[in-house]
Parts: sequence; structure tokens; C-alpha cells
Amino acid sequence: MAYGGTQETEGIMRKGNRAWIAGLAIVLALGMWHLNDVRSGAVQSGDGWLVDRYLLLLAMVLAVTVTLAFFLSGKTDGRGRGLERVYPLAGAFLGLLYMVVLPPLSAPDEISHYISAYQLSSHLLGQPANSEDGHVLVRPEDWFLEDVHGDYVYGIQDGQRVKQGTKDGSGLATVLGQTLTEETYRVIHQVGLGRQQGPAEQGLAQSPYPPVVTTPLAFMPQALGLCLARLIKGNSLCLVYLGRLTNLLFFVGVTWMAMKRLPFGKEVLFSVALLPMTLHLSASFSYDAWIMAGIFYFTAYCLNLAYEAEQVRMADILVLAAVMAAVGPCKMVYMVFAGLCLLIPLHKFKSRRNWLLSACIVLAAMALGMAFTSSWRVASHVAGTENSMGWAEETGYTLGALLHQPMKCMQMFFNTVARQSEQYFRTMVGACLGNLDPVLDITDPVVFLLAVCLMCIALRKPEEPLMLTGGRRLWVWVLCISCAGATMLSMLLSVTPVGAQVIGGVQGRYFLPFLPILLMTVKNNSLVMARDQAREWLYAMCCANGYILLRIYSTVSIRL
Repeated sequence: MAYGGTQETEGIMRKGNRAWIAGLAIVLALGMWHLNDVRSGAVQSGDGWLVDRYLLLLAMVLAVTVTLAFFLSGKTDGRGRGLERVYPLAGAFLGLLYMVVLPPLSAPDEISHYISAYQLSSHLLGQPANSEDGHVLVRPEDWFLEDVHGDYVYGIQDGQRVKQGTKDGSGLATVLGQTLTEETYRVIHQVGLGRQQGPAEQGLAQSPYPPVVTTPLAFMPQALGLCLARLIKGNSLCLVYLGRLTNLLFFVGVTWMAMKRLPFGKEVLFSVALLPMTLHLSASFSYDAWIMAGIFYFTAYCLNLAYEAEQVRMADILVLAAVMAAVGPCKMVYMVFAGLCLLIPLHKFKSRRNWLLSACIVLAAMALGMAFTSSWRVASHVAGTENSMGWAEETGYTLGALLHQPMKCMQMFFNTVARQSEQYFRTMVGACLGNLDPVLDITDPVVFLLAVCLMCIALRKPEEPLMLTGGRRLWVWVLCISCAGATMLSMLLSVTPVGAQVIGGVQGRYFLPFLPILLMTVKNNSLVMARDQAREWLYAMCCANGYILLRIYSTVSIRL
């Protein structure tokens, strides 16, 4: 019997090794296939260096895939311990590759997040941040990022470079990466990271793009990168790449701390962190990286207190309060997840008085954070005044109107879920990367593969105990549905005109912060994996990301 068991184990190991090699071979084969597209783009554009850059990218993708295969093939226990040692490598390496393939200012709303981080960096450096009329001030050479072709007509006012229009009268200029084409790669190739000369005029320039009104903490990681670039007098590309890099490192670091603290479900958090949309956002200026990392850590901390800690200390309550106060005001809908604290058993607080005091501290921290940054949003919705949407030339919904038309509100929610659910899932995974660009799409087979990976990783493994069951599972579902509903309601009030049939503006990426805890509730006694293959599925996700990177680069290369 022992001999037969040894043979069976060796057979499984041989199959596992073949699976690791097969994944690498598939990425290589698909990479060579897309090389033809890159060559075609290089011929049409005359930019022969596209092929060299693609071959370098292919080599880096293969190197990262081999490295992650080596570390993921190691041992782990039933709780996934060991995965937290691999994640920093996977998150950092793949994030850096996404940063290169999807260049600065190409992420959703990234130009506004970049301007917000720039404003904060000026405050940190003790330099002028805003003009008298509120425009964010940037270095003259950095206006190149917002006007790649020099379309703006400008003048000098009070020693500052001010936009006065555009040469063609359209009022619009090309922002680097906002529409990702081969020309974007060419501009980055030509400018490089060397010293960039600014305009002849001295003084700062007024950016035409407004900053995001939210807590400045959401842009602290990016702003620190911008500060470093400005201190070393790096050029515009050095500036934006350093800002993105510090945001990526922050996200990876906090997610790693969350993974270490999780008492179970480490592989689930790992899988969500490997989704293309997660990697793309974490390697950009987007404050979604701040939100996701914060909610991941808050979730892990609550689960740790609920399942591992012997008692809840005051230091734990202060941590939870600080995290929710820092993350909640960015998007108030995520304040719903303060309810995860209710998973913690009452007896760990020693008394009802301590429990009540802890709840008050967390709620007070959230209220203060919202009061300083987002109270105007609440007031605008509660006021009940007419909601005019100039971009649609229609009026929008108000909270008062919806309260008087509950059936209309329910119909809008039903229509939205029925018609948009597939699109929400696709955009959550990463179907439209870049600035929600449908051309930078992920093929349906890859979307299906990533969905299968998520589900197989989330399912219960042999001998794995069920943790989120019964009332706790139901409570997590309530919180997730409430957060999704609050997200839809906020978009109904802010961007949906009265004549629309579905709620507009909702994107799948908004569901990423609570996707890990939702997937953790999938585990049950009815569907159990035959053996623990979480690491193999995580490796499959790494291979899928490698292919996605190569495909996007080849697509952009022929997008002339």
C-alpha cells in the first residue's frame, strides 16, 4: 500500500510539473503569434523599435511567469500560509508590466487623479499649489502631459502660463495615454526619462483639469512619488512613472499585510489581486488602489478579530476606526463595510459597554472623515433641489423624487441588474482596460478562464473547515448587496438622466473591494474540490495576465 501511495504521489507531481510547463509554453506560443501584429504595426508606422520592445516584453513576461511558477510550486498549509510570501513578487512584477504596457494617464479618470496628486505634492514641498481662481499649478514642462501636440494657445498672466483656447477652436487637447494608440508609445519612446526642456517662459502653468474633491490621504502614495521626482528634477515621464510606482508599492504592501492577517481565504484575496483590472488600477494614479487596499485590510482585520484573536483591544478599535476614516470618505458607499465589525463575537469585548464604546469610536471616525471631505455630496442629494445634467441636456433624479416614486426606483434597479450584470462582471475582471477602452479588450475565453480560476480557488478544499456559515454568511451577503445597491443609487442620483432606462456610470471595478469577502462565502459542503489546487489556479491567472499584456501591446502597436 505504501508503495502504491508513493507511485500515486509521484504521478500527481509529474502531472503538476507538466501543467507548469504547459502554461509557460502557451504564453510563449501566443506571444510569438502576436509578434506578427507588432511587426505589421512597425512596418506601417515606421517604428521598428516596436518589435524590439515587444521581444523585451515577451522575455520579461516569460521570466516573471517562470519565477512565479517556482515560488507557487512550493508548499503551503491548509490555511494558505506561504502564499503571502509569494504575493509581493506577483503583485509587484505584474503591476510593473501593466505600468509599462498601459502607460501613464491611460487608466479610468487618471488625469484627474494625477492632478490631485500633483496638488498635494506641491503642498508637501511647500510650493504654490493653486492659482487664485483655484486651478492646480504644474511645472511648465509638465503641461506636455496634458497637451501632447501643443494644441493649446496660451498666454502669461501674473507670471503663470494660462490656457486661452486651442488652435483648432475645439477647446480640447490630446492627453498622453487617454486614448491609447501607437503614437502614445512613440511619444514615450522619443521623450524617454532624460532631462526634458520646458517652455521658454518661466513660472508655473495652470492645469485646465480640476482635482478630485476627496480626502487628500487617497493621493498620499502618488504624491510622495511626485515629490521625489520633483526633488531630483526628473522630467515629466519620470514624474508620472514614479507617482504610479509609489501607488503600486503602497497597494502591494497593504494587500500583503491584509493577506498575512487573514485567518483563512488568503488564496481568495491573492486571486482578486491578480485580476487584470486590479493590477491596472494599482499601477496607476487612481485612488481605487487606496480604496481596495484599505477595504482588504479592514476585512482581514475584522476576520482576524472574529476568528483568531482572544480579545479585542483598544488598539484594534483605533486601527479599524483609522482605516475606515481614511477610506470611507473616498467613496461613501464603502462605509457600509464598517458592518464587518459585527462579525466579531460580543464576548471578545468583555462587556456590552466596551462593545458600544468601540462602535461609537468607529462610527465617529467615519462621520468626522465624511464631514471634512464629503458632506457637500450628502447635502446636495438631501436638499431635493433640481438636479441638472448639462452633459445630457436633461434633468437628473433627486432623492426626494425617488422617495415619492418607489416603484420607478425599483424598476430602474431591476432593469440595470437584468441588462448590465454581464458587463459589470466583465469590467470587474478587466474586459475594458485603459480609459474604459473597448479596443483594449480581453477575449471571452480569457474572461471565462479567469472566472473559472476565481470560482475554483474560492471553493472549499479537502479537510478545510467552513468558517463563514449561517448568520455570518448571510450578514456578509447583506453588506455586499447593500454596497452594490448604494453604488447604483449614487450613480442614479449623480449621472443618470431622467429619460434613461438603466442606471448609468456603474463600473465593475467598484465591486472589487468587497469581492474577496464575497467569494469567501462560496465555500460549502456540497461542492468540494477533489484536492487543493489553489496554487495551480493562481499560476493560471499569472499566465493569463502574461498573455493579456502581450495582446494589449500588439493591439496598441497596430492602432495607428
